Amino acid sequence: MLENLFKLSENQTNVRQEVIAGITTFLTMAYIIFVNPTMLADAGMDHGAVFVATCVAAAIGCFIMGFIANYPIALAPGMGLNAFFTYTVVLEMGYTWQVALGGVFISGIIFVILSIFKIREWIINSIPQALRFGIAAGIGLFLAFIGLKSAGIVVDNPATLVDMGDVTALPALMAALGLFLIVAMASRGINGAVMYSILIITGLGVLLGDVAFNGLMSMPPDIAPTFMQLDIAGATEVGMISIIFAFLFVDLFDTSGTLIAVAQKGKLLNDDGSLPRLNKALLADSSATIAGSMLGTSTTTSYVESASGVSAGGRTGLTAVVVGLLFLLALLFSPLAGMVPAYATAGPLFFVAVLMLSSLAHIDWDDLLDAVPAALICITMPLTFSIAHGIAFGFIAYAAVRIFAGKYQQLSKSVLVLAALFIVKFIYFG
Repeated sequence: MLENLFKLSENQTNVRQEVIAGITTFLTMAYIIFVNPTMLADAGMDHGAVFVATCVAAAIGCFIMGFIANYPIALAPGMGLNAFFTYTVVLEMGYTWQVALGGVFISGIIFVILSIFKIREWIINSIPQALRFGIAAGIGLFLAFIGLKSAGIVVDNPATLVDMGDVTALPALMAALGLFLIVAMASRGINGAVMYSILIITGLGVLLGDVAFNGLMSMPPDIAPTFMQLDIAGATEVGMISIIFAFLFVDLFDTSGTLIAVAQKGKLLNDDGSLPRLNKALLADSSATIAGSMLGTSTTTSYVESASGVSAGGRTGLTAVVVGLLFLLALLFSPLAGMVPAYATAGPLFFVAVLMLSSLAHIDWDDLLDAVPAALICITMPLTFSIAHGIAFGFIAYAAVRIFAGKYQQLSKSVLVLAALFIVKFIYFG
């Protein structure tokens, strides 16, 4: 049955190899079951319900990717998008988390439409690479800022906006230790370094009396507080347009980049560099996003950590299915997830930020017409505490510098339209 479903022999793999690959991928991305509920709880959502939604949405995405697209790529609620959901859409812009979930749902529907009608390729090809790399790096800096803030290393100051907190306090010291542990383990090639760091720091918090021990296993919490609580009508107001665009664009770039990168590592690309069954893979991503919004979590996307499973021999969708089953098994560990303090996730946030900042190496810094918009994105995302604002400034700057430099012929229609829409948004809606 497994041979017929996943074509194991054709892909030069076997069940044992795929299971090992699935376990490897899960270990490298399981940190999301601790980080995501903590982040979304800051938006006022029920921690236990989000924990269940995170695990189930990830499992659904993995199963669709495995059974339909037959790729060894795992999915879960995405880092960066969960921060945007909480700290920008809800806490800064003042929308309820129900409306934010409605925005995630609508972005997922649009993603499905783009995938079905193959518009995705046109959009991706129309967006300049400098902006894509700038967006990835900007989200990385945004995550780093959140991590430093949650550890108390960066605090507010009325005179200077930001200042250094007490770096000798327990949260700051534990966050730093967590980061150092991750780097040490990752440099030694230990799979699951991020998850192990979270568990070690949480354990130390318990030993030091700073964290209450609530047990390790229990039946899953009630998902009712977030299940089908999305407000789709509230998400259709004009002010939500740029937010939905942000959800969509970041997911679109993230998914496309991850699919190509992981497939390339596993030598799954066609001779011309294209990805077979691409639309099926994109449908897995968008369908999981829709399901996740109904369950009660932010955008679900493909994880680049899947490359670790591919390195371990994963070549088919059976790897993704194994990851999905492990996410369902993780539902039994809700007490452990509920114990994780904010400083235990600060190190992982900074580590993920470092990985995302690597995209800066692909920007041509000698070309000011590319460098300035990319740099503007990177700087404005953390300083305005908004991924959406960073994207908007990047598109406007990219179009403006080329028009003023007389290089307007380099601008695609899509960039001009989006830049104009963002300008209108700032003028009339702030």
